[in-house]
Amino acid sequence: MRIDILTIFPSCCQGILEIGMIRRAREKKLLEVNLVDLRDFTQDRHRTVDDRPFGGGEGMVMKPEPIFEAVESLTSERASCHVVLLSPQGRTFSQQTAQRLVRQSHLALICGRYEGVDQRVADNLVDEEISLGDYILSGGEIGAMALIDSISRLIPGVVGNPSSVLDESFMHGLLDYPHFTRPAEFRGWKVPDVLLSGNHYRISEWRQEAALNRTRERRPDLLRSTE
Repeated sequence: MRIDILTIFPSCCQGILEIGMIRRAREKKLLEVNLVDLRDFTQDRHRTVDDRPFGGGEGMVMKPEPIFEAVESLTSERASCHVVLLSPQGRTFSQQTAQRLVRQSHLALICGRYEGVDQRVADNLVDEEISLGDYILSGGEIGAMALIDSISRLIPGVVGNPSSVLDESFMHGLLDYPHFTRPAEFRGWKVPDVLLSGNHYRISEWRQEAALNRTRERRPDLLRSTE
C-alpha cells in the first residue's frame, strides 16, 4: 500500500513514521509513505500556499493551485489514487472507515491549514473528506497520522498475530473488554477469577459480556447504531 501525505509542514509527520507499527510496516515493504511538500508546487519566489478569503473575514485560505498540481503529479504516476482531505467538515473517522480505506492501493492525504482549503479542492479534486471528530486542530497532519496508524495495523502481515487485531475496540461494534496481566493481585485488587480458570469457553463468555457492559455504560450510541 502507498500513502502520500500532502502538507506544508512535512517535518510534523516525520517522527511518527519512524516508530512502532508504521515503522515495521515500512521495513517489511508492506507500506510506502511519502511526504509531499506543497510548497514545491508553487510558482512564485515566496512559495505562497495561502491567500486572503474572498468576501472578507479572518485568517488565510490554502490556495487551490499547489494542491491540484501536487495531486495531479501523483495520479499521473498511478491511476488508482484515492484522495482524502482532512477537514472538520468531513465524515467522522471510524474503524469501519479504516477497514474500507485499507483496501485502497494508493491514498493521498491532503492536510489543510489555517482557515481551511479552497472549496474547489473539495468539490473537484478529492474523493472524500474525513474528520477525526468534533474539535479543531491546527492542521490536518495529526489527522493524517492517525489515519495511517489505524490503517497500517490492518494491512496483512504487519501485525505478528493477525487475530489480535480482530478483538480490539470497534471491530465488532463494541468497546474492547478489560485486560489484565501479572500479578494476579496488586494492592488488594484481584484479577477476575474466571481469567485464571483456564476454561476458555467461560473466559470468552466473560469477555463478551464485559465488552457489552462497558459499551452500554460508556458508548451506548454504538449499540444503537447496530440495532
